Amino acid sequence: MAVVYQCNHCGNVIGQLDQQVIDTSTLGFNELSNQDRKEMIEYQVNGDIKIKTICEDCQESLENNPHYHELDNFIQ
Repeated sequence: MAVVYQCNHCGNVIGQLDQQVIDTSTLGFNELSNQDRKEMIEYQVNGDIKIKTICEDCQESLENNPHYHELDNFIQ
């Protein structure tokens, strides 16, 4: 089983934790609201957990171009 952190905008994998047992409270999942958990965490068929997040490049693009927040997809 792996926890895969993937950018929600460009799709790049930011990082991955490969472990048999994962304490979700250690990863901070318990700090998320129920709505945030539904939007950010996907449980895959193979047992992996995909976390939707944002990479540094996409974050920088959003900071430099605030109007991108209005778009559903700003990566072309």
